[in-house]
Amino acid sequence: MKKTFKAENINCINCSNLIKNSLEDEFGEIEVNLETSPKEVTVEIPDEKKEARFINEMADIGFDILDD
Repeated sequence: MKKTFKAENINCINCSNLIKNSLEDEFGEIEVNLETSPKEVTVEIPDEKKEARFINEMADIGFDILDD
């Protein structure tokens, strides 16, 4: 199931590329919408375990996921 997360600290295409380069091998295609505020990251998340891992991995590279 595709899920969209709102994230902090994403400012430009370089941030988007960092997310994609760091996480696409593990999570598949990642879409980063730089037109919204806060920025949105969309990824295929099959279950809660993978979702928790994605949130932790995003934080590890400096992009905290915001609570809805």
